[in-house]
Amino acid sequence: METDTITAISTPIGEGAIAIVRLSGPKAIPVTAGLFQGKNLLDVDSHTIHYGKIIDPATNDVAEEVMVSVMRAPKTFTREDIVEINCHGGMVAVNRVLEIILGEGVRIAEPGEFTKRAFLHGRIDLSQAEAVMDLIRSKTDKAMSVALKQMDGRLSALIGRLRQELLETVAHVEVNIDYPEYDDVEEMSNEMMRSKSKEVHAEIEELLQVAKQGKILREGLGTAIIGRPNVGKSSLMNTLVQENKAIVTEVPGTTRDTIEEYVNVRGVPLRLVDTAGIRETEDIVEKIGVERSRKVLKESDLILFVLNYNEELTIEDEKLFAAVQGLDYIVIINKSDLEPKLDMNKVNELADGKPVISTSLIKEEGVDEMESAIAKTFFAGELDAGDLTYVSNIRHIQLLKQAKQALEDAMVSLDMNMPLDIVQIDVTRTWEFLGEIIGDTASDSLIDQLFSQFCLGK
Repeated sequence: METDTITAISTPIGEGAIAIVRLSGPKAIPVTAGLFQGKNLLDVDSHTIHYGKIIDPATNDVAEEVMVSVMRAPKTFTREDIVEINCHGGMVAVNRVLEIILGEGVRIAEPGEFTKRAFLHGRIDLSQAEAVMDLIRSKTDKAMSVALKQMDGRLSALIGRLRQELLETVAHVEVNIDYPEYDDVEEMSNEMMRSKSKEVHAEIEELLQVAKQGKILREGLGTAIIGRPNVGKSSLMNTLVQENKAIVTEVPGTTRDTIEEYVNVRGVPLRLVDTAGIRETEDIVEKIGVERSRKVLKESDLILFVLNYNEELTIEDEKLFAAVQGLDYIVIINKSDLEPKLDMNKVNELADGKPVISTSLIKEEGVDEMESAIAKTFFAGELDAGDLTYVSNIRHIQLLKQAKQALEDAMVSLDMNMPLDIVQIDVTRTWEFLGEIIGDTASDSLIDQLFSQFCLGK
């Protein structure tokens, strides 16, 4: 267990009203008290804040005017003594305070070390620790709500219950085998193992069914805007982003490269990519952009395929329809305010049941219908972030899949009348996979790797 004291700047570097230097560990309060001109911090109550000045011991000069929060263990995030020094938000001021603290034998924290200490001291489990990072990176209210639920331990409680049920079943079966009282004890044990395996398997499947939605909330929906040049792809991006990120002109081929931006559509975060118009071209720069567009197309979760209502369907359009077959896409008919030249019957035939939305982006018509179609494509309308336990982390999803497979192996073994001690191997593997989600069976190297992805002051 860690015994030294760590410190880091816990607010973004740059100009601002306030910056915070955080300390955690046994020396957090004594070190700060020795530098603080004001109340004696050694005597103040826990979870109180105090005005004063930080004195540079090398010169005895005032280094910064501050407000200092004192929080005593164990009722803190790390379950250690914590001090938070609120400085003025300039880079010089906060760095000067940090340097003075480091000069007192306190070391700089590693990325994510505050949260890692909370985990090591039993304050949170591993899934809750990962939710801290998800909360910081949330791009919509619903994504934040899911992260908050995970931080509160909703997923942890579910995983803990499933592990306990498996553990009790294995223990019960072992008692029956070791201390048989009835002739049919083996049959009873088989049925007990089969019944519990099916129950836990069903709950894991339910988690995995909403995992795709959770992953989208966490990472964003990779969305490509495609179409021939000058059909309105950049106008569509600017409409969704609600600012002029992409250059809009009447000149075909204006967008030479992909432009990426995050947007929020009905609570769904879209990682939106405006691609170069896909067409045959001799322009070397544009040709590179077209090739990048084709690559983005293959990697996208959703495709917004833009057509021009004022132009006839071309061979290039039909090729694009062929390219998106088997993918999730929505056809956006732009420029619906102009003279109709597009064969809509042909478009609906090529779309083969996919949504076809008419818009006039210049007049902001059809935008609501388009956003509704995007939400329905992945979330069947309204997204419920309140009642469901979402699994959004790729590591969690993979472990749930492994746990599900182990249970299926156990049930196959039961169908083959394999000995129960063989069946229990797979059930125990399920218990271990689930334990790795919350950190009970996670290796030290995995824990180190996960926390290394955190912010320095978190």
